[in-house]
Amino acid sequence: MQVKFCGFTQLADIEIAAQLDVDAVGLVFFPPSPRAVTIAQAQNLLTAVPAFTSVVALVVNMEQNELLNLADKVAFDIIQFHGDETPEQCQQLANSTHKRWIKALRINSEQDTLASVKAKIDSFAKAGASSILLDAYNPQKYGGTGDQFDWDLIPKDSALPIILAGGLDADNVAATLDLPIYALDVSGGIELAKGKKDKDKMRGFMKAVKRDRWQ
Repeated sequence: MQVKFCGFTQLADIEIAAQLDVDAVGLVFFPPSPRAVTIAQAQNLLTAVPAFTSVVALVVNMEQNELLNLADKVAFDIIQFHGDETPEQCQQLANSTHKRWIKALRINSEQDTLASVKAKIDSFAKAGASSILLDAYNPQKYGGTGDQFDWDLIPKDSALPIILAGGLDADNVAATLDLPIYALDVSGGIELAKGKKDKDKMRGFMKAVKRDRWQ
């Protein structure tokens, strides 16, 4: 199981995450978010990211010129499209920056079905996504809600590797280890406050996920 910690704003927090061997760190480039960082902040934060740890840039409905500028100034590895981007828009934007990409789908437990989730994943797979991220739907927010969706809506025969997000923490992560997913994405579940991580929660999360490594 791979682990991504997302929503960093503090250099010390990334240093701790690196010591815990997290697989990826996520930076939010969406100004309305309380976890958003500027280009200058991101450049400073990335000084603490070691080689072989992936850097993910989370963007929401970002225009191409803005994304090109971001890619030119910030050394990230993967784009996480977290807005209303279509498969075609994701592919075009990613190709313009020569980056791999993932798409976040907000799952509505009351309206989505296994078939509808699978169809959405299929469409992004055909467009060239590297993975798909499943998060909880909220009509007012694009993510970072801390809510959990119905995990029965996770398809077992997905066309893309699945990253699970939404309401995860050290206490419930054990229940995810048998799901048809390959990675977990956590933000609020390892925080003291939005954008400020908790060392003990980060360690507890990694210990719960990577039990064999921590024996």
